[in-house]
Amino acid sequence: MGIKVAVLTGSLRDESLNWRLAKALVQAAPDGMEFEHLKIDEVPYYDQDDEADMPDAVSDLKRRIAAADALMFVTPEYNRSIPGVLKNAIDWASRPYGQNSFAGKPALVAGTSPGPLSTGPAQQHLRTILSYLDVYPLGQPEVFIHFKDDLIDQDGNVSVDSTAGFFRDVMQEFRDHITRMT
Repeated sequence: MGIKVAVLTGSLRDESLNWRLAKALVQAAPDGMEFEHLKIDEVPYYDQDDEADMPDAVSDLKRRIAAADALMFVTPEYNRSIPGVLKNAIDWASRPYGQNSFAGKPALVAGTSPGPLSTGPAQQHLRTILSYLDVYPLGQPEVFIHFKDDLIDQDGNVSVDSTAGFFRDVMQEFRDHITRMT
């Protein structure tokens, strides 16, 4: 059985650059890794009053995260932080207190943006959140992709050889990180 990785992408857009990046990273992964893209668009707004009787979308999200060996977060940057939809999913999956579905898992944090800073500030916020949740993100290499037109198509195909090679290196490092932690 391969390494099971739950993928959380912080964008809901149909033409999302970060969905493209997530697909490209999955394609660049070495053999022995299995990826499941988790849907976070159906997760309702977090409400602590609903923890005792969680909505089905939340229970399903928590179950899928708990069943994974590792996590991959691919996030855009909104106002120098992560999108609310991703933070909402993280809040739900880490609750109620003592039932954190993320705890102890290795992770990869990545993102792309057409802006010159890419998603660096958002990723720093995400890493702060993940450290509190007992998640262990890969430190190096960092994946801040300055998106240019046609860098990655809708199917995750990368048009620049050096970028494709970088993605292969990142995913091998991620696999090694997972192996060291498990």
